[in-house]
Amino acid sequence: MTVAMHRRAFLAGLAAAPLAAFTPARAQSLPEVVVWKDPDCGCCGAWVDHMRAAGFSLTVNETSDMGPVKQRLGVPQMLGSCHTATVDGYVLEGHVPAEAVKRLLAERPQAHGLSVPGMPIGSPGMEVPGVADEEYDVVLFGESRLERFSRYRGGARIG
Repeated sequence: MTVAMHRRAFLAGLAAAPLAAFTPARAQSLPEVVVWKDPDCGCCGAWVDHMRAAGFSLTVNETSDMGPVKQRLGVPQMLGSCHTATVDGYVLEGHVPAEAVKRLLAERPQAHGLSVPGMPIGSPGMEVPGVADEEYDVVLFGESRLERFSRYRGGARIG
């Protein structure tokens, strides 16, 4: 068998391989997100749906007593919202857009996590038909760090 025949066989096999196996999305899967939320909270469930639609797998823990969860995970009271999550060593508090979470995981800053304090209208899970989306900050926080990570109006990043 000649070198040319080996090369043809290799190229034919390469052409037959599914291209999806070589895409960046498949090469680097997203880590699991673990969520704690009130079982009766619809906006928290909508945020879970938003994260799943963005490609994250989630484990959801339901509890009506979120205080101990937030305290155990080190969420500052002033940054509180309705649900809390962890992902790959970071804490996520509130309606943080999946896009911001992906950026956090890509950049890996020295921080404890991200928060969207309160429940801004239009943030993921807080969409209200007929009501204008609010502008809000995604806050990067740590032991001695509190700064704007990004700014959004609804689900669109504006800064």
